[in-house]
Amino acid sequence: MDQIRGFRFLGQAETCRVLLLMTLVVAFILGLQYFELTPISTGTLGNGTVSGFIESNNITKGDENEMFLAPQEATSEFRPGNSTTEVLKSYEHKFLNNSPKAYGQSSGNESASSHHPLQPKIPHSNKKHERSTKKPPLVVISITQMNQMIVKWHSDPNNSLTPRWESNVDRELKDARNKIKNAALVKKDNTLYAPLYHNLSIFKRSYELMEQTLKVYVYSDGDRPIFHQPEAIMEGVYASEGWFMKLMESSHRFLTKDPTKAHLFYLAFSSRILQQKLYVRDSHSRRNLVKYLRDYIDLIVSRYPFWNRTRGFDHFFTACHDWAPAETRGPYMNCIRSLCNADVGVDFVVGKDVSLPETKISTAQNPNGNIGGNRPSKRTILAFFAGNMHGYVRPILLNHWSSSSEPDMKIFNRINHKSYIRFMKQSRFCVCAKGYEVNSPRVVESVLYGCVPVIISDNFVPPFLEVLDWESFAVFVPEKEIPNLRKILISIPLRRYVEMHKRVLKVQKHFMWHDGEPVRYDMFHMILHSVWYNRVFQTF
Repeated sequence: MDQIRGFRFLGQAETCRVLLLMTLVVAFILGLQYFELTPISTGTLGNGTVSGFIESNNITKGDENEMFLAPQEATSEFRPGNSTTEVLKSYEHKFLNNSPKAYGQSSGNESASSHHPLQPKIPHSNKKHERSTKKPPLVVISITQMNQMIVKWHSDPNNSLTPRWESNVDRELKDARNKIKNAALVKKDNTLYAPLYHNLSIFKRSYELMEQTLKVYVYSDGDRPIFHQPEAIMEGVYASEGWFMKLMESSHRFLTKDPTKAHLFYLAFSSRILQQKLYVRDSHSRRNLVKYLRDYIDLIVSRYPFWNRTRGFDHFFTACHDWAPAETRGPYMNCIRSLCNADVGVDFVVGKDVSLPETKISTAQNPNGNIGGNRPSKRTILAFFAGNMHGYVRPILLNHWSSSSEPDMKIFNRINHKSYIRFMKQSRFCVCAKGYEVNSPRVVESVLYGCVPVIISDNFVPPFLEVLDWESFAVFVPEKEIPNLRKILISIPLRRYVEMHKRVLKVQKHFMWHDGEPVRYDMFHMILHSVWYNRVFQTF
């Protein structure tokens, strides 16, 4: 009897082992299917800059430039969410939906809350409002890969929804698209410095067509001060919202009072004022802010037919507060979202959304400050940074370099404003390290003070990436390469640095505000052009 019981016990134990092994195998397979990650190698030094991350399909900087230099449209073989190029699929997994299904026709002014077919898949956390920058991103996407994603997005009709009824503006946008794609070759321009751009011919033609064609309708709905009160947000680090709103609502060239002639519809609200007025301190909840914005869209849908015609694809807004990406999910995901917090690793859709430059303005009377700085031979400091210890990157930066024995590395905690500007004007490279989020006003400050930006912020989409070749005048250092920062910078040959400095001075015009009447190619026009450009290339 004891022997029989022993055999039964051994049989049950063996069964348990088999079941446990099968469970582990199934869990492992499911895990692989969920993450679908492709290993990414560390970048190498080349031509004096960090070359980016080596991709398994060997996409190079040269390949990228060829795409932008070709006047004809890139091929439409790439499909977001259904690509045969596995490495790009892994870069965009969780960020872009599978190919969206076209909406069926419906009547009436339905709620906008369900109309967001291209909303990226956002990973959810059980912790309320935990900052996404407390640890490094799982997947790092280089600037070269972002440029590939722009071309991919703009060449795929699946990334656009067919309007529910035709309009003359659709034909005008299609005509503009064809003219831009077939732009005449421009080798040299007296105003624009060709090496700054992916393709000067395409940018110049697109900009000219924007000036000739674009009309914007601004909804008058919305209560002040959250809506239509730019003077409330003309200074500080969120001032881009106020300056764009002021110049857009007073534009003689681009505004139209006839919405049937509008190519774009502007939602004139401030995400910063929204936070100031509605957020309940220490509540750790932004539900009322989200509801306020969704109620506004429902109001627009109930009063006007224009949102329903395109499901919001021709609507846009500018928002600079850190919370704006989270507050403008849902129906706003169809809009062209111009965001300071442009994080491709969260829910910023490269090729649709626009990176809004974050500008720190001390006084509205002089928005650009005392621009300029020393010439290259008088810039005796190799690298400079100063700022609060926000996020996880800056403490790492200071731990490595604040007490360094290298005298040309000036890495500090917070310092006074005058010293801050003086160091920027005396430095060759200005470190723009992310804080709580990927964006920083130091990017624009560096440009205005003639200091080559060194951007340490994985997955940050720099402003005007649609047209500017950022790697020609800025250095991108992966966060994990902070210990090698000085080695990376001193490896840049003097001749190359001097050329980068020259390009920084040439690109300044694109990062300046002008009170009263905007100036061609200034910050206002460049933001509007990015919105225009993405809208045009979502029209098929």
